Amino acid sequence: MSKVPNEPPLSAVPWSPRYGVDAPAFPAVLGAAGVACCLAARRRLCGLAVAAAGVVLLANAAVYLHTTLRGKLRIWERELDRVGLQGNEQLLDLGCGRGAVLIAAARRLPTGRAVGADLWTRDQSGNSPDVTLANAAAAGVADRVEVRTADMTALPFPDGSFDVVTSAMAIHNIPSPRARYRAVDEALRVLRPGGQLLIADPWPMARKYAEHIDQGTLRPLGPGYWYGGPWLGVTLLHAVKER
Repeated sequence: MSKVPNEPPLSAVPWSPRYGVDAPAFPAVLGAAGVACCLAARRRLCGLAVAAAGVVLLANAAVYLHTTLRGKLRIWERELDRVGLQGNEQLLDLGCGRGAVLIAAARRLPTGRAVGADLWTRDQSGNSPDVTLANAAAAGVADRVEVRTADMTALPFPDGSFDVVTSAMAIHNIPSPRARYRAVDEALRVLRPGGQLLIADPWPMARKYAEHIDQGTLRPLGPGYWYGGPWLGVTLLHAVKER
């Protein structure tokens, strides 16, 4: 992994950023169901099939928590390195949440700026602008991070404002397909010609985004980005806006 420019020493960081859990109710339900199955099997209230189901549910919950707490962070570090940032870019992160991708990008932009846009819903635990800014301060990048309350389907930025636009597991939360496509169109609109678009979402959604814009490449991000198992794996759409 390439060295992050101007990264503050650990002694200068008062506490580590805390990025919360994605859709926290989901792993809680998986874990509770797994425990219930295992307890029922232990008390001989049911057969081996229920015990096996309990083990699978608990394993899925563990994989989910690994992804949301560690796996996705490592993968985005890798993907941002692949972008080849020079350090002076303007970057927009759609659905930034508590800032995991936003802050990883900002650490690579010593003379640039990273802007996060979100509606601050509860798809992520403890999601709020103040928490995101506190995480940026903890990471030593508060001077190059900005957060905005904004709808992805109607971004408050002029055309061609950004060199890079990212989005991590956010666009799929928009209820209607038409609105999701509008969010992708907005991401391209605010991207300058030659700029890079990186959208991480479940495979079916990412494939449809690529078909909608008729450009870009799709790449599964691997086990580190499984929300429980390969059936909830994440795919990256990477596109470069035509000049």
